[in-house]
Amino acid sequence: MQYLNTATPGRTVFRLAAVSLLALFLVGCGINNIPTYDEQVKSAWSQVENQYQRRADLVPNLVETVKGFAEQEQDTLTAVIEARSKATSIQVDESILNNPEKLQQFQQVQGELSSALSRLMAVSERYPDLKSNQNFLALQSQLEGTENRIAVARRDFIQAVERYNTEIRTFPGRLWHSFLYSDMELRASFEATAPDAEDAPQVEF
Repeated sequence: MQYLNTATPGRTVFRLAAVSLLALFLVGCGINNIPTYDEQVKSAWSQVENQYQRRADLVPNLVETVKGFAEQEQDTLTAVIEARSKATSIQVDESILNNPEKLQQFQQVQGELSSALSRLMAVSERYPDLKSNQNFLALQSQLEGTENRIAVARRDFIQAVERYNTEIRTFPGRLWHSFLYSDMELRASFEATAPDAEDAPQVEF
């Protein structure tokens, strides 16, 4: 027995229009915002990792250069080396974003490295030959640029986390989170430890 297609062209068009309107409604209501913002958090975190790694890569050359002119400053040089070792010993893949304690630990050891580098820069003031060394001047420029990049990367990460967390906690994102994304938790962020913590440190030689 042969069945006839009873659907009229008008009814087909109506169904397609209804489906299209429903899709537009869901998109307009932000159904994809939470995973989109989560990916932005991960991308921003990758930039934070990259810039901190860039700084860590500069440290050995900086230490060797200073040692060549101020080897007697052994305590300061050792402090920088140890601080770098701690900073690079923490695994910083995306899993750290789900572990506020580990993120805080990461922030702490990076702060210790910043402090150690500041002390090393203060030592350099006592050695004019070091301050005028071309290799040292090149490292100065790279370190200054890296500190600025770190500040920008941290700012972008903080903003991405704020956007993601706000979406989860406010309407209509809160509804989508309850129904579709309940496994996605609030993200931890960097915490300011000083009034001007969001600014790049001044690296003076």
